[in-house]
Amino acid sequence: MAEPMPDDWTLESRRKEIFAALVAEQDQSVDVMESRRIVAQRFGVSESDVRSIEREGLDKQWPPL
Repeated sequence: MAEPMPDDWTLESRRKEIFAALVAEQDQSVDVMESRRIVAQRFGVSESDVRSIEREGLDKQWPPL
């Protein structure tokens, strides 16, 4: 039996896209908490997922850092 496809946000390319959007929001002087909420809504993920992606992106120095 084949493994089910992962949720879209679990793909690294999608997480990088979410991280880039988060950085872009914060570059526009949007409050960190508000930027997480905006990005979570835009990508249809939870704010907890956004925080996890944010930590991963910072740890791995993903662009646009």
